[in-house]
Amino acid sequence: MIAGRTFRRLQTVGAACAAAALLSGCISAEAGRNGTYATPIGNAPVTANPTPYSAALYCMANYARRYNLPSPRIAVGRISDYTGTVSADGGRQVTGGASLMATTALAKSGARIVERYDTSVSELELRYANNRLIGDEGPGGAQDTQYRRILAGQVPGSDFYIVGGITEVNYNIRSGGFDAAAGQASTDTPLSVAFAGKAYVMNIAIDLRLVQTTTLEVVDVVSYQKQIIGREISAGVFDFLNGNVFDISAGEGGLEPVQLAVRALIERATVEFMANLYGAPGPDVCLSAGPDPLGGTVGATGGYYPAYPNTDTNNGETRADPSRWHDSRDDAVRRSSRY
Repeated sequence: MIAGRTFRRLQTVGAACAAAALLSGCISAEAGRNGTYATPIGNAPVTANPTPYSAALYCMANYARRYNLPSPRIAVGRISDYTGTVSADGGRQVTGGASLMATTALAKSGARIVERYDTSVSELELRYANNRLIGDEGPGGAQDTQYRRILAGQVPGSDFYIVGGITEVNYNIRSGGFDAAAGQASTDTPLSVAFAGKAYVMNIAIDLRLVQTTTLEVVDVVSYQKQIIGREISAGVFDFLNGNVFDISAGEGGLEPVQLAVRALIERATVEFMANLYGAPGPDVCLSAGPDPLGGTVGATGGYYPAYPNTDTNNGETRADPSRWHDSRDDAVRRSSRY
């Protein structure tokens, strides 16, 4: 009897060792010919990152272009996290990139943007140019290099700028759930099952203001909040069969992305700012905005004001295509790699 139990234990240990060896077989202690130990999992392509308010931003841009409404020059200042929340691993709970999100939102709305958030490169090059250390090609090409001249008034100023911050993160505004278990009283087949479900709601809020640069007058203020929901569902079975223990469980859970909620708040606020600056009466202007007059220079990633006058030949309309520039999805990339 004892020998039989020992044999069964050895069988269990052997099965566990075999499973571990099978899992470790995908990893080698020596790098392969491609220079890696293992191939990373996952093959999802890069996709656009819109929010429910991105279409409204594009509508604002189309509306302004259709009626030839001039866009003021707008800069983005610091939009900081003032909540002070810290995650369990010590990092920030809320994104510190709200200013970058605001710049993207302004681009979607057709605004003319001037950089004020990070001017370190421009300031360095201006200092180099002032010392005649930077040269540009002249009319004669590279052999006719001339030092870059600094002209008075060459940097356009901003008319307005956006500043503010993330001001609220409220956890567990409301939560609820259930937990149920049932089993048999018989000792022969003590089968038991369990079900559990939980849901909770939190929210996040921002306060932004639009400031006129020359007078420092606050001309518009927006305060919005967005609720975020999380859920978790699980089920399990526990049973004894012929002296063996079986515990099988499965679950599913999800939390609405917190940082995407921040982006949605930023984009909703930008819609209101730009509607005010364009003089748009409200969302009904989208009914008459019509197609984009420039035809194909706008994608789900913005880019209403191209850097060069090549709107007839550029490929801006493909920016939101998840297969673009993907080495296994884009036929043009695959063909070019053969040469």
